[in-house]
Amino acid sequence: MNAPFIPQRNTQDYQQADAAHHIHAFLDQKALNAEGPRVMVRGERLNLWDNDGNRYLDGMSGLWCTQLGYGRKDLTSAAAAQMDQLAYYNMFFHTTHPAVIELSELLFSLLPGHYSHAIYTNSGSEANEVLIRTVRRYWQVLGKPQKKVMIGRWNGYHGSTLAATALGGMKFMHEMGGMIPDIAHIDEPYWYTNGGELTPAEFGRRCALQLEEKILELGADNVAGFIAEPFQGAGGMIFPPESYWPEIQRICRQYNVLLCADEVIGGFGRTGEWFAHQHFGFEPDTLSIAKGLTSGYIPMGGLVLSKRIAEALVERGGVFAHGLTYSGHPVAAAVAVANLKALRDEGIVRRVKDDTGPYLQQLLHEAFAAHPLIGEIQGTGLLAALQFAEDKPTRKRFAHENDLAWQCRTYGFEEGVIIRSTLGRMIMAPALIASRSELDELVEKTRLAVDRTARSIGRL
Repeated sequence: MNAPFIPQRNTQDYQQADAAHHIHAFLDQKALNAEGPRVMVRGERLNLWDNDGNRYLDGMSGLWCTQLGYGRKDLTSAAAAQMDQLAYYNMFFHTTHPAVIELSELLFSLLPGHYSHAIYTNSGSEANEVLIRTVRRYWQVLGKPQKKVMIGRWNGYHGSTLAATALGGMKFMHEMGGMIPDIAHIDEPYWYTNGGELTPAEFGRRCALQLEEKILELGADNVAGFIAEPFQGAGGMIFPPESYWPEIQRICRQYNVLLCADEVIGGFGRTGEWFAHQHFGFEPDTLSIAKGLTSGYIPMGGLVLSKRIAEALVERGGVFAHGLTYSGHPVAAAVAVANLKALRDEGIVRRVKDDTGPYLQQLLHEAFAAHPLIGEIQGTGLLAALQFAEDKPTRKRFAHENDLAWQCRTYGFEEGVIIRSTLGRMIMAPALIASRSELDELVEKTRLAVDRTARSIGRL
């Protein structure tokens, strides 16, 4: 294990300095300053320690990204070795370097064969920024410059830059930063809340047909692409019915609209397949990747292109005026290579599919199927969501479900487990290296948090 951390400053000192200089993500900063953030100082496998010595089992892989957990010496050694050899160079000026070449060869050996090229970025948000320009440039090259509109889904999430926020369907984010032109949205495939009397299969097809209706409304000659997460992550770990993706793919092919999958969360083994679209059985034209690409050890993302898109851009497109200072950064690429080799050579993705993934889902159903607070359990592989319900037979949600879920999350921290609340759902996505005993601990501590939440409202 890593050597024990020796605090250099007391926690209150760290908190005061943090408050003086930082604005944190998706939080009321004034309230956080009054409370004081946890100061995390050390990590090992699925465990984190704060500055006061408290241990937490990380049930969210950091932010859906530490596939290999914390403290992997092979990843840190890869970074150090690359820094010693070539700490930085760009991919401008007609240059490249071995680390990024090796990464691409390895990445495309793991991807389905109809993909061929990548544009590397620093994050998933940037990957989706690049997506918009790349898709529009593709249609320009094909002589259809009017195909500009991108269609996303309400409650989808594609990042927090302006264009990525616009692609996503978080209305409160739109209100804070505005929108960009030529973006449209359709409903999310959230059967539990919106399905009514329809079966999941009927609801899935109805949601998918909204895409066809929107394309016809806008004009197929104006629509460039449809972007969606294979399962919604930040929007609540929502899994679409099985009927959804085949119909979406049919519609995109029929109307000559590119199908763009945001694999930032779902990629690199999370579902037990290398990429989530493989689990759901559809074939996107582009993939936005990040997070699990490097296990979060260093920032890196990318946009993966199908052969038909890449061929058009390369053979007919001439100069594509795009570029990022740190695109294909050699240190990030070296870490990504070490990460992907570990996921492949240690059989981690296969173990998620055949062993630990089914084990986690079994544990969750045993613990929560009859729980008075839980109306639905969704998940596959090493990701899952617990849906709070006020009335299970009618699928009625609590009016104050946000507050309830946030309280459950807080109880989780007190029990020593990190889970996430989104709307009325508690979600988890532990590192892919999780052992059965670590999954036992994750589910047991989550049960304690959910039980405390139920008792707080007289439901247990």
